[in-house]
Amino acid sequence: MGSPAAGAAGTRTMRMRPDLETSYRGMTALVVGAARSGIASAEFLLSSGARVILTDSRDDESLRSSLAALRKTAAGPGELILELGGHQSESFTRCDFVVVSPGVPASLPHLEESRRLGIPIIPEVELAYRHLKGTIIGITGSNGKTTTTVLVAEILQASGKKARVAGNIGLPLIGFVASSQPGDIFATELSSFQLECLRDFRPHMAAILNLSPDHMDRHRSFEDYMETKRRIFLNQGYGDVAVLNRDDARTSAMAGALRSIPLFFSRRTEVDLGAFVKGGRVVYRGGRDETDLFDTQAIQMKGAHNLENVLAACTMALTLGAPAERAAAAVLSFKGLEHRLEWVAEIDGVQYFNDSKATNVDAALKSLEAFPGNVLMIAGGRDKGGDFSPLRLPVAQRVKHLVLIGEAAGKIGDALGEDTAITRARTLPEAVALCRRLARPGDVVLLAPACASFDMFRDFEERGRVFKNAVHEIGGQSPQIRSRE
Repeated sequence: MGSPAAGAAGTRTMRMRPDLETSYRGMTALVVGAARSGIASAEFLLSSGARVILTDSRDDESLRSSLAALRKTAAGPGELILELGGHQSESFTRCDFVVVSPGVPASLPHLEESRRLGIPIIPEVELAYRHLKGTIIGITGSNGKTTTTVLVAEILQASGKKARVAGNIGLPLIGFVASSQPGDIFATELSSFQLECLRDFRPHMAAILNLSPDHMDRHRSFEDYMETKRRIFLNQGYGDVAVLNRDDARTSAMAGALRSIPLFFSRRTEVDLGAFVKGGRVVYRGGRDETDLFDTQAIQMKGAHNLENVLAACTMALTLGAPAERAAAAVLSFKGLEHRLEWVAEIDGVQYFNDSKATNVDAALKSLEAFPGNVLMIAGGRDKGGDFSPLRLPVAQRVKHLVLIGEAAGKIGDALGEDTAITRARTLPEAVALCRRLARPGDVVLLAPACASFDMFRDFEERGRVFKNAVHEIGGQSPQIRSRE
């Protein structure tokens, strides 16, 4: 990695270099948010000798298990101060810098006091970047981030490279600092929340997979959301690489404003640099060289969006030196991730798919487009401020019956009108049981919520597990069930 860009304007600066281990002795760091990345940041700073103030709106009882290991770390060179059950304004003005967790919005009023005084505010990934040895691949987008991130790492690992999965999935990036080496590659999933407060963060390779309205309950507008995503390229320069989706007009248009080298992936057209589909096969073009990789039909993951994820992953991995044959083998053995258009079972000729990770409208659309028709779709949950009207025509064309759950059920029903049969269910298992009664051989039951899960579940993963358990329960009542689990 090269040296970071100059810090943002302010009365205080953080003069650190990513290739230099920095001591924080004598410094006070305010860590806002005691979730996974906040805890990891606090642990790193404590081990580096900092005085760490960890603040969270939740109380000690709610955070007991999360804080247990952190309290042990506090026995080292640093000093830990916990401010739980609410934020104290004074802490935001009496620190050397602030590390903000992804769950904490940049618009938090307390942070305005820090900005007013010129106190640097950075996300955990920025703190990690300033000390991490190795190469960072930053991957963002509205949908497909996790699948693409994991697949990039698996291709690189199959090619003999030391690649790790980090960021919004797996271990926070800061957790790799102590053991990192110059030859390491960190495939890092980045949400818009992690990009809001970037200052110097400069990934050698950065990708935006696609852009569609998401998290409108946190961002002021779709334009604000897109601008936040674009920040992944903020500090890139000569020698860095940007990977963009040629088929997505919003991401493709960003190429003209980049200082880094643009590469593209496309399932619809050929590109000069990157991966694309040609004659039903995935092809990688690097300059004058063109390499045939594999047939698109051999990919185990279902859906056009997963083909795009594969193209993006191949573009990144082959550009970083993965041999074509190793890349092809890794892709063709990759079965996808849990809760992402995951095949669950076949019961009496009906296929059941779990796409609990389809937490916005665009993701639900892509999930639905993987099937030509005869779908019984379960949707609903907590509204993220999205517009459900784009679902109306695809649902009318492909869905036999729509079962709605959760807080957004009424809003979704109003947006879709009377073009499709709609029934509401009180719980997800009840929705599965209803689909079981309505489905006929050849049909598909699809969980594609188009909403967040927090009204009924801890997260999308719990929602997906509840769905799968309900499917297996009804399958236990049938003599004809086929399951891979």
